[in-house]
Amino acid sequence: MRLATLDIDGRSQAAVETSRGFVGLPFSNVGDLLQVPRWREIAEQNLSGDVVVSISEVTYLAVVTEPRKVICCGLNYRDHILEMGRDLPLFPTLFTKYADSLAAPFAELSFGSESTEIDWEAELAVVVGAEVKNCSPEQALSAIAGYTISNDISMRDWQRRTLQWFQGKAFDTSTPLGPVLVTPDECDPKAGLIITCHVNGEEVQHGNTSTLVFDSAALISYISRFTTLRPGDVILTGTPSGVGMAQTPPKFLRDGDVLVTSIEGIGELRNLISIDN
Repeated sequence: MRLATLDIDGRSQAAVETSRGFVGLPFSNVGDLLQVPRWREIAEQNLSGDVVVSISEVTYLAVVTEPRKVICCGLNYRDHILEMGRDLPLFPTLFTKYADSLAAPFAELSFGSESTEIDWEAELAVVVGAEVKNCSPEQALSAIAGYTISNDISMRDWQRRTLQWFQGKAFDTSTPLGPVLVTPDECDPKAGLIITCHVNGEEVQHGNTSTLVFDSAALISYISRFTTLRPGDVILTGTPSGVGMAQTPPKFLRDGDVLVTSIEGIGELRNLISIDN
């Protein structure tokens, strides 16, 4: 099943995708839908409902618009860890974002002149579908609502200002999320999904989710040991090798660049970068 948050006649609405188009659900976004314990049953019951918008005419919003928590894992793909000259971690490297950091999957991403080192990081995102605390990886797996795509666009010059990454990772509308949430019965990142990032048509990242050091269930289990995760919370799982900062010489996004982030079986993000000079 594929769920989305859409802009329908100027308002936000959760919807379920069918072969005929999107069928509206009585919730303002997917995050609100997930608050209901029987969310899956509600979505399935509406699969045969009236289409509110065709797939060709849809306007996507961030698939979850106001999560209580956005938690990110850095240095989680083996190849990316090696390109950054680090050892494989014993524990996940975690940082947070705010909901204000999220952006629509096809939005123009506008940045001021604060940063001159804007970098790309294609990422698989997992969305929590049930409240979990101190859960095992097996329990965590059953608490996953589904998977979507993100790009953890990072301001490297700000990130390097201190030992803490937060300020370089939490710029407003710097993290596109979507376009759809794909439920686990249709998507298995542990089995291996190809993840890519292109800048102006040039492939800059190519990885596979099977090489994650800490998979989605492991991350949820670990995080739940120190904070309760609730339906609609979002976890970014890290990026494969090929980030601009690691290239020689380093490469960063410029005004007018088109950033495309894709994950097999889910879809793609497509964002125009706008930077004040």
